[in-house]
Amino acid sequence: MDLRAGEDTQSLSQEETELELLRQFDLAWQYGPCTGITRLQRWSRAEQMGLKPPLEVYQVLKAHPEDPHFQCSLWHLYPL
Repeated sequence: MDLRAGEDTQSLSQEETELELLRQFDLAWQYGPCTGITRLQRWSRAEQMGLKPPLEVYQVLKAHPEDPHFQCSLWHLYPL
């Protein structure tokens, strides 16, 4: 039995859970449009406007600062 395989599965499920949280944030229109900006920029704009974006989203984004899978919205590949 390879214990590392189990660890990889746990990491993947946490990563998938975090990415699903971010996808739900992308789909939540109450925080404004998300095309042309990063998720962190959108979160910050929503915070400045008093829209109370989820703190969990901010925490996930700060935990993965250089990863485009986390930083870019669902529509980042589509031209404006």
